[in-house]
Amino acid sequence: MIEKDFILKNTDTDSLKNGSFTWQSPSNIALVKYWGKSEPQIPKNASISFTLNKCHTITTLEFSKREFPSNDFSIEVFFENKLNDEFKPKIEQFFKRIVKYLPFITEYNFIIKTENSFPHSSGIASSASGMSALALCLMSFEKHLNPSITETFFNQKASFLARLGSGSAARSIEGELIVWGEHPEIKNSSDLYGIKFPYPIHENFKNYHDTILLVDKGEKQVSSTVGHDLMHDHPFAHQRFEQAERNLSAMSKILQNGNLEAFVKLVESEALTLHAMMLTSDPYFILMKSNTLKIIGNIWEFRNKTKSNICFTLDAGANVHVLFPEIEKEKVNTFIISNLVPLCQNNQYICDKVGLGARPF
Repeated sequence: MIEKDFILKNTDTDSLKNGSFTWQSPSNIALVKYWGKSEPQIPKNASISFTLNKCHTITTLEFSKREFPSNDFSIEVFFENKLNDEFKPKIEQFFKRIVKYLPFITEYNFIIKTENSFPHSSGIASSASGMSALALCLMSFEKHLNPSITETFFNQKASFLARLGSGSAARSIEGELIVWGEHPEIKNSSDLYGIKFPYPIHENFKNYHDTILLVDKGEKQVSSTVGHDLMHDHPFAHQRFEQAERNLSAMSKILQNGNLEAFVKLVESEALTLHAMMLTSDPYFILMKSNTLKIIGNIWEFRNKTKSNICFTLDAGANVHVLFPEIEKEKVNTFIISNLVPLCQNNQYICDKVGLGARPF
């Protein structure tokens, strides 16, 4: 699929005066990260992620036909049942990017009601689940206008649209493993939308667990948008993009052959490299907290003692994602509760695992 394939052909909206659509869409956790992009939301390197299950956003898109179409957008946003104008500029920017592909959005008044199952802006990819949920609601609108569109096209365009709101949202439509970004060794991969990992996944990675340790539930000091922009003049940007491409090639083989030891090494290296880019940008910044580092140290110590396949990864924030295979859940959960949860803010954590993607309500 190329960009022009996503331009809506049927723009006759007379059959749809008002109504609503609701979707639940998951967050995701990247195993190979992307950090750095060009316009319009094109990644500098390909990435791959586990789709999560419990960490999700539920969004309802209510709409009513405007008396007179306009070039501007009519949007109200409610977050967790409260009117929230802070989100409005980002959604208006999103609508400006997608109006070419969904021209009907200028013909309606929209009320967007959204809520998360996890803390917003704390490094659990809330923009990924939020923008993907909104994109899916808009695709339900398109499906009503064009009932013949296939499920494959529906998902691809939803990912394409979601990407224009938040890059990582391209990976939050389906599950279990999603690749976003063109890569020579991943067939059908694209910079425009995410695809399901196209090769057989080893049993070791089925039902993989992700316990998210909420080290700091506050908003990040530096947003992901700003962090991505700082990669434009970053002294190590080119080397990082090449490294990520090599790492995705390696991760593809690991996911197929089930090598847990190699998985642990690569996932942790990717997490630390992501934060190394932040530490060496201009201006430099740190999103990890002291307890983030203590948790990492405890995980390393436990792994050395027990030969467990537990590992950590980080998104753009202080919280720690603890990854481990299904077969180790009992001993790892015991360790997490006794040794890691006391390092969380108010002892809060989320037990999650790999999920299958978004679903309508």
